[in-house]
Amino acid sequence: MNEAEALRMSLSDVASLAQVQRPVVSMWRKRSAGSTHPFPEPTALEGGRELFDADKVASWLHATGRGNNPEARNDVAAFARTPATATYGTSATTLNALTALLTLKAMTGTALGSLSPDELLDLADECDPDDLFLYSELEAVGAALASTAAFADRLVDSAYNTTAAFEQLLAARFRAGLREHSDTALTDSAVDLVASAAVELAATLGGDSVFADSTRGGSDLLMGVVQISGESSALTFLTADDDGGAARLVRRRLRVHGVDGGQIRVDSSGEFAVHGPVVHVAQYPSPGQPAMDAAEILSAVEQVVLQMDDHQRAVLIAPARVLCDVPLTASAAGLRSGLLRTGRVRAIVRLPQGLLRSKPREAQALWVLGPSFAEVPIAERWTMVADLSAQELTEDVKQDVVSDIVASMGDRATVRAHSFRFARLVQTRLLLASRKSLAVAHPSGSTPASGGAEATLRVEELVRLLQASESGQSVAVNVLPADLNTKAQPASVQELLAAGNLKYIKGNRLEDADLAPSGGPRVLGPADLLSPHTAPPRHLSLLDFAASNPSGRLTEPGDVVFCTSPRPAALVDTEGGSVVVFPARVFRIDAGDPGGLVPDVVAADINNLPAADKSWRQWRLRRVPDAQRKKLADSLARLQHEQQQARERLGRLEELATLITDGVAGGSLTLTDPSTKLAEPQTEGTQ
Repeated sequence: MNEAEALRMSLSDVASLAQVQRPVVSMWRKRSAGSTHPFPEPTALEGGRELFDADKVASWLHATGRGNNPEARNDVAAFARTPATATYGTSATTLNALTALLTLKAMTGTALGSLSPDELLDLADECDPDDLFLYSELEAVGAALASTAAFADRLVDSAYNTTAAFEQLLAARFRAGLREHSDTALTDSAVDLVASAAVELAATLGGDSVFADSTRGGSDLLMGVVQISGESSALTFLTADDDGGAARLVRRRLRVHGVDGGQIRVDSSGEFAVHGPVVHVAQYPSPGQPAMDAAEILSAVEQVVLQMDDHQRAVLIAPARVLCDVPLTASAAGLRSGLLRTGRVRAIVRLPQGLLRSKPREAQALWVLGPSFAEVPIAERWTMVADLSAQELTEDVKQDVVSDIVASMGDRATVRAHSFRFARLVQTRLLLASRKSLAVAHPSGSTPASGGAEATLRVEELVRLLQASESGQSVAVNVLPADLNTKAQPASVQELLAAGNLKYIKGNRLEDADLAPSGGPRVLGPADLLSPHTAPPRHLSLLDFAASNPSGRLTEPGDVVFCTSPRPAALVDTEGGSVVVFPARVFRIDAGDPGGLVPDVVAADINNLPAADKSWRQWRLRRVPDAQRKKLADSLARLQHEQQQARERLGRLEELATLITDGVAGGSLTLTDPSTKLAEPQTEGTQ
């Protein structure tokens, strides 16, 4: 093999091939030096990083028995870099050429490595005479085409078939620095959810399943549909007629998978038309337009809505900040409201963070489009909403969400007959009037009328039981069922911050060495929030705190100290004057305009959140009517005093139990009958 055809690997590539951790390879290299089988010497440098002959490395692994992959010699091409340029995984041109060669191989079944560059181009011209998906990619490689074709053959041998080799190349894009392909890549869980919903919706339309993606270059969702549907299903895919690199890659990918495809003519304004029962599947921003802003995303969604009829469905995924969250710019908000008024937005689902590979902190959302029910008056139209921000997309969660989505396509009677797990129906006019996230909007009057009466009876029973006990003489709480019309609606932290009712204060960064068990202000961190009654006390000298944190602030009475990791937790600092250490933080309620917030209620709401709900700006906090705020605070203060006394009593009982256990078992104490008193010593009287 000449130098131009040699395959090369970095040490990281070797670790992937051998199925071991990266430091293990360095250890092999060091320990084998001077042995009868030394690790191969580097053959090139790339950006200061050593590259090794891939075949020599594979032979070394086979000879020494190192690693966990007995098929290393057969698999080596799948982990190596391209020949000649040694830039496999870093060049879009090389990726395009390799995927084009694999597509050509899938279409012809020919061994490409034995053909000359001219023969390869002639073959490509026969398979792609209009240059729709592969001819230009091969022509762009130039003199390296023959060696690249030989590598493509080896890649197929390593992956066992052309389809697997193609998918292996695309999987490498995430570590290859190809921004066009990696910036918009979704996780497998997100792809599976969207594809499952699309397949289920297609099943309700009857006939052969047709899926359309009018974006520039989105293929992951389409491949998800292929996997969910299975090989036996007859599928047709329609994709945009764009000639950009991402769109051409989609067409190659469909060809390799043997899926029938057609093209959607999309004009420069984004308008297009698709006829018949179709399920639209799209992600925004798309690989071909990764920099779309909110207005551009909503304009693209509008084009889908405008050409739809009642026989079409759509499952669209985009950032939650665009599809359901607030705030939005005036123009984008107007676009979103207009789309909601069409009546085709049948479901809005806010998804958890971590579904976009390049931006794991950016939450995504689904819009599911369907029939508009034009016969229903605008004021009575409804939309299904669901908030999965705190849910992990496990299989059961995805199945139930998809079930809710399919049910949302029905009329009012069908929808009301379905038992929703995550979703609820909200009148569309309430969504339009809402100033909070669309996915968490609460319908009015959803609280059962019997709740107040039942709670009243239970409170009275508990008060009676506590007052009958020895330690509960001071418990006194009087309640009556409340008028539901006076109920204050919960609000998100983001809304309360914007209104000025709540203030956010960052925690201080401290060194553990500066903390002491006593002396100075109390220090509050995550450990104190998670175990408020058992965590060992920590303190910090006020002078040391001022010196290390000149702009640091102490808490004030009533501040709510909270953390998000390892789970949401909070406590109310009733005394104030504490030092909050990062990653713990502080919510401070505005004394002049609390907006119905009560510190103990805020802390209780945070402590009741699911462990996975770390998006603190989206947390919803209950509010209390102004007339009840002081009464609630006073009642809670009395009950907390009783709780503290009960904890102290429990501590003394535990200490007493330990003393008598150790004393009697150790022989230092003797228990007597509690009903028997020791006789006092007798003394003789004097006469």
